[in-house]
Amino acid sequence: MIIQHNIPGINATRNKGISEGRLKKNLEKLSSGYRINRAGDDAAGLTLSELMRGQISGLNQAMRNVNDGISMTQTGDGVLTEVHAMLGRMKTLAVQSANGTYTTAARENLDAERLQLLDEINRIADSSHFNGIPFFARGAVQEPLPNMADGDEANIQLQVGYSAPETMDVHRYKLGDSELMLKDTKFTTIEDANASIDQIEKAIEAVSDIRADFGAAYNHLEHTHNNLSVTTENMTAAESQIRDTKMADEITQFTKNNIFYQSANSMAAQANAVVQNVLSLIQ
Repeated sequence: MIIQHNIPGINATRNKGISEGRLKKNLEKLSSGYRINRAGDDAAGLTLSELMRGQISGLNQAMRNVNDGISMTQTGDGVLTEVHAMLGRMKTLAVQSANGTYTTAARENLDAERLQLLDEINRIADSSHFNGIPFFARGAVQEPLPNMADGDEANIQLQVGYSAPETMDVHRYKLGDSELMLKDTKFTTIEDANASIDQIEKAIEAVSDIRADFGAAYNHLEHTHNNLSVTTENMTAAESQIRDTKMADEITQFTKNNIFYQSANSMAAQANAVVQNVLSLIQ
């Protein structure tokens, strides 16, 4: 029996410290919900998890971008719905003016309405924006086809993924009385009214083509959103498998380490008690 060094006590205290450290890690994982709280817990897993978190954040923002794009195409189509209605009214007026039962004064009244409709089409073309981004441009065209804007104004670019190349263009078109080749239409004579009917029909077809392009972009964006949603869900599940605490397993480890800690604590007390027995020899 020796008293200079309490080897059993040192051993018990060391094991107690080890058990206490494990117990603290169990508590940290259980309280935070994360298996990996620092690089030392799993360096490779932390690296992979952080990369996936960056991708998930990018995917979530891409979904918001796509939703904005969907709203934008719906707004553009809504604007053109009214343009279509006005073109339909203009065709009605042209057909009405082409009828021989109307006087010159009546045709002048019909032509005055034509001018008002064209003014409104121009106003819509100039003022239609989405969050300050104009839908349409103005400029000379050769015929009333769905002519796209020129240069950098030709497209509105949407970022629809978490990486730089994942973009989609929504086309911006030229729109207005000149762009639809309607500026020179007239309803003041039968001949002018008949000639105007063909021009108006071409303008209606051009606006229909523009709306079809908005509709195609809308459908594209809806499918993109669905894909992003599924990808985000799957990636989040994968990141969870890497980083999140598996509660049942961790509680089992906590219970085991708690028993070891309490046993080590008890044995450290017992080791110190053994040394006290030396006193009985000198009494």
